[in-house]
Amino acid sequence: MNHLLLKILSWSEVWSLLIPIIVLLKHRNQPSYLKPIQIYVWVAFVLNIAADIIADFKYKWHLPTVLHSNTVIYNIHSVLRFSCFCAFFIALKQPFFTRLKKLLPIFSLLFIVINFTFFEYFFNPNQLSGTLLTVEAYLLLIFCIFYYLYLLKTEKKSPKREKHFWVVTGLSIYVVINFFIFLFYDSMIHSDPLLARDMWRVHNIAYIVLSFFLAKAFYAAT
Repeated sequence: MNHLLLKILSWSEVWSLLIPIIVLLKHRNQPSYLKPIQIYVWVAFVLNIAADIIADFKYKWHLPTVLHSNTVIYNIHSVLRFSCFCAFFIALKQPFFTRLKKLLPIFSLLFIVINFTFFEYFFNPNQLSGTLLTVEAYLLLIFCIFYYLYLLKTEKKSPKREKHFWVVTGLSIYVVINFFIFLFYDSMIHSDPLLARDMWRVHNIAYIVLSFFLAKAFYAAT
């Protein structure tokens, strides 16, 4: 039973996204600022299927050697997630730290270029980039903090009625839980692979929570 539960958890990055996808298919009329989140859900679903197939079936299905590692997919997913959520925050058009919010994507692009030109290899088949994931989580957390500060400034009485509130809340939980996992993941992989595996299960639980909140956002009344 434990093995089955762990296997289900290991595939949670795939099946959890079916929750917002199903809700989205039933509630297609969404505000324009949620378009980047819709794109994220669909593309992430495809990427996560590919990543988990490689992890579990690369030998059973005799996949070519070039497909024996899914680290590149996780790097692409990180860039996708930041890009989509960044576009979402900008699309909200909250008049609060506007210039800084526009600078964060530029900073992210510069970091990616510098990091993967001089320090890491984006297509490294042996290790995903904990640095990339950490910086992504940190920048997204800044966006989330700006969002909540704006709500406090405007003193909105019922933010729970807003779709964007559920997106940001789910994202906040995800990045807060995973920031330190990403920060120390490279070290854990080398020093204690079993601990790294257990910590990634925590990541998967946080991803399930994120998926539920995205589904709530798609379902919430406008």
